[in-house]
Amino acid sequence: MKYTYAIAVALTLFLACSNVEASQRRSPVVIAVEKVSPAVVNISTVVQERISPFFPFGRDDFFKDFFPEFFSREYRRTSLGSGAIMDGKNGYIVTNYHVVAGASEIKVITSDQKEYRGRSLGSDPRSDLAVIRIDAKEKLPEAKLGDSDDLMIGETVIAIGNPFGLTHTVTTGVVSALDRSVRAEDRVYMHFIQTDASINPGNSGGPLLNIDGDVIGINTAIYQKAQGIGFAIPINKAKRIVRELLRSGEVRPPWIGLDFQELTEDLKVHLGVPEGKGGILVSDVYRDSPAERAGIKKGDVIVSLQGFPVDSPDAYHQTLGEYTSSERLAFRVFRKGKEIDLPVEASSFPLELAPELFYRRLGIKVADRGGKGQAGIMVEEVKTDSEAGRIGLKAGDVILQINNQAMTGMDEFKEAISRSHHMTSLSMVVKRGAYAYSLTLPF
Repeated sequence: MKYTYAIAVALTLFLACSNVEASQRRSPVVIAVEKVSPAVVNISTVVQERISPFFPFGRDDFFKDFFPEFFSREYRRTSLGSGAIMDGKNGYIVTNYHVVAGASEIKVITSDQKEYRGRSLGSDPRSDLAVIRIDAKEKLPEAKLGDSDDLMIGETVIAIGNPFGLTHTVTTGVVSALDRSVRAEDRVYMHFIQTDASINPGNSGGPLLNIDGDVIGINTAIYQKAQGIGFAIPINKAKRIVRELLRSGEVRPPWIGLDFQELTEDLKVHLGVPEGKGGILVSDVYRDSPAERAGIKKGDVIVSLQGFPVDSPDAYHQTLGEYTSSERLAFRVFRKGKEIDLPVEASSFPLELAPELFYRRLGIKVADRGGKGQAGIMVEEVKTDSEAGRIGLKAGDVILQINNQAMTGMDEFKEAISRSHHMTSLSMVVKRGAYAYSLTLPF
């Protein structure tokens, strides 16, 4: 009897110790991963391209339009990525733009190995975000979206994704830095979260979690030049972009209705701007624009936008590009010795304003060519003292493309300007006689 009792006590102690050990092993990281993993999906895509390996401009849409006979061979390439289910009832999944860009086929595999065909609901290359949808018969598990505005440098973060096709891989690290700007190819991405959690190709589009298992970022593997550095799009920014994508399928840059010029040292002295204070000078305010309605005036100095310092037109446009056309934006202006806070209700660019904006910024007046089936829009007039006039553009030239968008009439022209009004330069393909030329003008 004594031996039986002793064995029972020993077994109880052993099981208790085992339970303690198991509970210690189920760390907050384990719990967070268990919470979110069911909502992480694998995304594979197929992109089809018709190009000629013998033609040197194989990837240029302009030459595809005008020399289609050269493009006779079809190529297929595949890519892998990740995504997070943000709405289980409707099957909405957020991922990266570059994961699904140009895809003719999108395949989604959920954590329980069910396979679905995905379709794109909208994408935004400026933010590297996209929303796709799958049709499931039952409600899918969804990730809880957190708040990226209260992140702390040094706090633990967890990345989940499918690097190199290895499903549901988990890496951990800390928030290394906030508000990072990253240049990748020809684009600058702003306000990224930097982490030392490993983020590799295939991780792109997957969630970055805090220790509570809330999604605080969308991983993106657009920067591959350094080891031990990963980046994620803050979830609060992703929420804004996704809302616009679900509403209209694209994200239009916000229209404020301002033109600027550099704030030189002489202008600073003239306007009484304190030494060491940066900003940009408002050179014009468009009539009935959001800026005019908010009370911004010609001669004001914009010193910050949404709390971010603005010390050049480039910085202004880059910061503005982080927001959407349906947001209320906080401007701080310097006027007559004082700083004033002015909230501005941004809007979409009014299409009817496109010809005026084009003429005011570039000195080029355009019109429809009038003939049926004629490509391009006609240059009617060029200001001699404009940059367009200085490089030799003249009446009679035909603009075939603006920012890689073919011009087939004034409707396409207005759409192109609507998508480009926030940019600091504009690329065009201009035809004169039998020849076509590519050029870039400050905008």
